[in-house]
Amino acid sequence: MSNGQYNNPIWAEAEEGSNEFYSSSSSTKSKSPRIYPQRVSARAFSNQRSTTATGLKQSPQSKSDYESQASDNISTDTSSEFEHVVKENNGKVALFKPKETQLQKQKQLISTQSSCSKDSLMDDSENLASAGKHTPPKDFVCPITSNLFVDPVTLETGQTYERKAIQEWLERGNSTCPITRQKLQNTQLPKTNYVLKRLIATWREQIPASTQILTEKPLLKNDSSSNLIKPSTSPTSVISQASIDGTFGELRLAITNLCMSEILVESETAILSIERFWQEGNMESEIQSMLSKPAVVNGFVEILFNSVDPRVLSSTVFLLSELGYKDKNVIQTLTRVDSDVECIVALFKNGLTEAVVLIYLLRPSTMSLIEMDMIDSLLTVIQKKEEDTFEMCLRSKTASILLLGQILGGEDTNVSSIVQSVVSSKAIEVVVRSLEADWSEERFAAVGILLRCMKENGKCRNVIADKAELAPILESFVGASDGERFMIVQFLSDLVKLNSTMHTLLVYLQMALQEQVPVVAGLLLQLDLLTEPRKMSMYREEAIDALISCLRNSNFPGAQITAAGTIVSFQGRFSASGKPLARVFLLKRAGLDKDYKNIMRKEKLGLTDGKPEENMEEENVADEWERRMAFVLVSHEFGLLFEALAEGLRSRYAELSSACFVSATWLAHMLTILPDTGVRGAARVCLLKQFVSIFKSAKDPEDKALAMLALSSFIHDPEGLRDLTLHMKDILKGLRELKKYSSLALEMLKIFSEAQDPGSKDMWNHKDLFQVDCSGNGEVLSIICYKDKIFSGHSDGSLKVWSHKEGRFHLIQETQEHSKGVSSLQIIQSGERLYSGSLDKTTRVWAVGQELIHCIQVHDMKDQVHSMVVANSISCFIPHGPGVKVHAWSGESKLLNSNKNVKCMELVQGKLYCGCNDGSIQEIDLATGTMSTVQTGSRKLIGKTSPIYALQVCDGMIYSASSSLDGAAVKLWSASDFSLVGSLTSTLEVRTMAVSSELVYLGCKMGTVEIWCKEKHTRVETLHTGTNGKVICMSVDEDEEVLVIGTSDGRIQAWGQS
Repeated sequence: MSNGQYNNPIWAEAEEGSNEFYSSSSSTKSKSPRIYPQRVSARAFSNQRSTTATGLKQSPQSKSDYESQASDNISTDTSSEFEHVVKENNGKVALFKPKETQLQKQKQLISTQSSCSKDSLMDDSENLASAGKHTPPKDFVCPITSNLFVDPVTLETGQTYERKAIQEWLERGNSTCPITRQKLQNTQLPKTNYVLKRLIATWREQIPASTQILTEKPLLKNDSSSNLIKPSTSPTSVISQASIDGTFGELRLAITNLCMSEILVESETAILSIERFWQEGNMESEIQSMLSKPAVVNGFVEILFNSVDPRVLSSTVFLLSELGYKDKNVIQTLTRVDSDVECIVALFKNGLTEAVVLIYLLRPSTMSLIEMDMIDSLLTVIQKKEEDTFEMCLRSKTASILLLGQILGGEDTNVSSIVQSVVSSKAIEVVVRSLEADWSEERFAAVGILLRCMKENGKCRNVIADKAELAPILESFVGASDGERFMIVQFLSDLVKLNSTMHTLLVYLQMALQEQVPVVAGLLLQLDLLTEPRKMSMYREEAIDALISCLRNSNFPGAQITAAGTIVSFQGRFSASGKPLARVFLLKRAGLDKDYKNIMRKEKLGLTDGKPEENMEEENVADEWERRMAFVLVSHEFGLLFEALAEGLRSRYAELSSACFVSATWLAHMLTILPDTGVRGAARVCLLKQFVSIFKSAKDPEDKALAMLALSSFIHDPEGLRDLTLHMKDILKGLRELKKYSSLALEMLKIFSEAQDPGSKDMWNHKDLFQVDCSGNGEVLSIICYKDKIFSGHSDGSLKVWSHKEGRFHLIQETQEHSKGVSSLQIIQSGERLYSGSLDKTTRVWAVGQELIHCIQVHDMKDQVHSMVVANSISCFIPHGPGVKVHAWSGESKLLNSNKNVKCMELVQGKLYCGCNDGSIQEIDLATGTMSTVQTGSRKLIGKTSPIYALQVCDGMIYSASSSLDGAAVKLWSASDFSLVGSLTSTLEVRTMAVSSELVYLGCKMGTVEIWCKEKHTRVETLHTGTNGKVICMSVDEDEEVLVIGTSDGRIQAWGQS
């Protein structure tokens, strides 16, 4: 070993002969012996290989035999093939130095441990043999010097060395641990390991002095005899020398010999023993735990580097494969050193078939596999008849298929030569048989290999089409990922270029089991569209007929569900996990962008990944496929598929009903994009009533939105709009619920509004919900809706909280903390705070709880609050005198528009709109203080003014209510340029106003409420309170379903859209 690098007698290139080693070994001796041992050259070792799988014990030989043997070995060429080397060296003991006298002595030391010789080395051998159990534990011996520790130091890798030895190692420029080969983060040596030093001292006291003297002698010296015993490459923990009973003790002894023994024969015997224990499997978990440690794994690798016994090498590869399959840490240990991987690859290329399994488990990169140049070996294994010696975690042929698939499936385009090798070796037929493999990974790898071969060499297509069984591939298609599905489709699409392939697939469709028919039909249809997109074909018609037949066959609900799911997948968009995204994209088209983004985020799909032009191109391709597929489906037999989907919608199986719902929604929506071929009427007849029923009853907003999208496909057709009008009452409520989220709902409401008579009760019909007499508290000065509550402020200073859950109204709280009338109520929704402005010159802040409210803060406004609007940090209110006061919650206040008597105001996006007594309207930018005039004031009728009683700003429009003397009580102004854009020609005196997304509510004198269409500026309904009190305040709830008013005679009344 040099700097921790191994040399393998089997896989190393034989560039030099063994004679070179022997000649150099004697001439390059160091003048002063090195402290750390020198690794014997693997080339020399390869010429002196020792044993076979069975010849582990050697019989004595004469001195002449050894001399002859050594001479033969020296002259042997190290570049001979693996099998030849094994036969040539069968039964021989591996020797490390050529000197004849030392060979004889070392033979006697290993086989007989004789004490007859008077030579000092033989004396040492005799003492060592007689010492027996007094041999020092391996943890007491430095792995570099092989002497007992004097000053042991333990590195960060956990390995212990003699201080002088490791110091010399580092001074030679090394920065790694000699045993583990891990890079050292700190090359400064630690303190002495005193615990180990004391243990050694205790051991010395318990053994004879002669043994102590022996163990202090260097066991390895820098001469030829030192190579008989190799230093331990991976010392493990001290194993008790006491008797260990049973199999477990034998296993531990075998592991000890593997890691500790300096004699190759003993390590090889240990390998075979460990393999036998593993095969018996009585203690698999314990064995795995013991064998997975890095020290033991390194021991296995040492065997791969040095052994030449096929049986031992096979057993070693088998054990490493089994361990690596069950423990990733073993793989990490093996891949830590590149030479270890190269060794395993070389063994495979030299005929050790089982090594391919271990190579696959190491997961090398595609580029690494190509550089390993082992295509010929892989093809040999693929074509070879299965003769695996061991029942491994993976068959050698399977591993070869997977590795070949990885090589051909990579992005490297320079694989033509590899493909030609695959084709010329006639391995194609064997790879085709892997399409029927039990393991899906092997099937997918085979598909990838065959696909690449067909692309590079089209001549092999006939062989593949003739031999391939399509059934397993079609079965794999259902559970495959998006990428795997695309690969299968590409493979089948390439096969389709043969005239016989489509016919074969059609025959299979006609003979397939009912559960398999939907998948086969879907594949046949998609392949037909890929090859003949603009032509009609019998394959296409047969495929759609098969899908319709499955949908209608209630005897096979599983096939029904699969057929419906197959139609959903035709939309053509999938998540990374292969899940169809038809529902997600339909929600986006229904206007639920937020739901769409949430689902896409949950699916971990990037919405803006890649370049915009690339995303646009991909989207255009997907849209084109969607249009093509939808046209084929809806045109078949004049919309016959709609009848089958309608039947599926009525199924008692929720999964089937849901899939049919998505499929029907998709195809109905596509009717608005595709050219009209007369099938819209068929779709309307089959599906409209069911879509209305779902839209009316669905509790899930997403289902309601999908039903709305389907119904919108019929609304643009005169006959469809007429049919929808019959269900107007069932549709309008749902559209009003969705209009807050979806622009499509607003568009449909607009179409319904334009199509109906303005006074139609089907469109606008309010019913009386409740009426309460609160005249004991005076006038109702203010009112506001928030969630399921209504808050009312009264002239006696009381504040009341009402509940209107599920259409039932009742009083839940009444408080009177203001001493005078509560003139204004405002809600800050972000913090759920209610602000009440009062004529008692205070503003109170209330925390809105689940049921009750409680006051948390009181602000002194220094003036009466007649009307108030609130932002986060300020409030604006109309004081008793002129102008508008801007009051900061910190206590500061500022007067704006001081030359006007403000009657009403509205705050929108930092701009304050003021309606004044003189009929003028101003816009004030609170950030800059800039004031603009919307309408100038004027005097009419002998000095009488026309005050602005109410202001509302909504959708870029300013609504102002004043006198009706000029024929229009309400005027509409553009908020951008202050131009007059319209009016509501009410003849009543408007005192308050509320605006929703569709309607304008006008509260007037004599207890009248007029309702106007916001779009057409026409009155659609008039409501009456039943009293002569004027309407002072009004509010619309968040859903725009409930209108609540307060009157001057103390009444609170509510109406709801019916």
